[in-house]
Amino acid sequence: MDFGLSEDQVLLDKTVRGFLADQVPIERVRELRELDCPNDPGLWKSLSELGLTGILVPEALGGSELKLLDAALVAQALGYAATPSAFLSSSVIAPIALRALDSERIEPWLAGLATGDLRIGVAMMELISSREGAGLRVEGGELHGKSMMALDACSADLLMVAIDEDTLAIVDRGADGVSVSRLRTTDATRCTAEVVFEGVRPLELFEGARSAIGRSLEAGRIILAADVLGACESMIDQAVRYAGQRKQFDRLIGSFQAVKHMCSEMIAELEPARSLLWYAAHAFTAMPDEAPLLSRLVLSHLAEIGREIASTSTQVHGGIGWTDEQNLHFWFKRIGVARHLLGGPETLREQAASLQGFDSAS
Repeated sequence: MDFGLSEDQVLLDKTVRGFLADQVPIERVRELRELDCPNDPGLWKSLSELGLTGILVPEALGGSELKLLDAALVAQALGYAATPSAFLSSSVIAPIALRALDSERIEPWLAGLATGDLRIGVAMMELISSREGAGLRVEGGELHGKSMMALDACSADLLMVAIDEDTLAIVDRGADGVSVSRLRTTDATRCTAEVVFEGVRPLELFEGARSAIGRSLEAGRIILAADVLGACESMIDQAVRYAGQRKQFDRLIGSFQAVKHMCSEMIAELEPARSLLWYAAHAFTAMPDEAPLLSRLVLSHLAEIGREIASTSTQVHGGIGWTDEQNLHFWFKRIGVARHLLGGPETLREQAASLQGFDSAS
């Protein structure tokens, strides 16, 4: 039995990586980081023309209707190129949640995601951890409160808001009473925001949406893990390439035993994670009962080894690795922020233990 990627998936991976290498070189990433929101509308339109923005949207609505493993390959390529985009929110979390809901208004939204004409920001972080008095409530059919670290809200047309674990709202980003402020983190390639709601009436309010919210976050964790995997691949490639060019004492540093060990250990750490990621992404579709556990395990694992790989690859470069001109910091910071976006490794592992029936106190 072949446990590798299919020919179509290999072609998808090659196509996306080639496109990003050509259209989003690191010089372009440097330009985008200076903007109020790094998500480039032109790039998003190009991704939609490749069928990537609607990768999880049904074909009947204009999407590609592929599997989460295919989306993971795209996310891996985006992470490798440190590409700013709304892929995690608009192409994964939002369509997964919408497809699990029952409403006549969902189909036009999914169709809009497929064409790239619609972007949906995601405000769900309060389900993971609450910061600075954040929290949401509905009173008289109106939404009140504050959500922190909302994904891609600055450039969104709609906002998908988790009020609690069972209630989901779709809100017009431009509605009266909605205030969105960019929250700048160390990662300049990802857009996060603070969103304040002051008496906003949602376009739709879904109660009993626990399953939709849970599935969307499971998919989001797997895709975020894929992004980290791609970023780690890039940092390893850059370290190996640098070791083959930089000389000390008239010798390439890649010929030194210590540097060889550093590079080989990074590769040895990453390869098993690739298999875990592919399995988790496959299981999301084929064995959905396993997704709650696997999504937490894969993101927590990639977060841990990602931190080590980011540090080690930078050390291979020596002092210049910590400078802005070397570019490594784009991936270093992307990995660091991803470690906390959808739950830190300690939290995720505690939840994974609970899912398996283990008492964290024992």
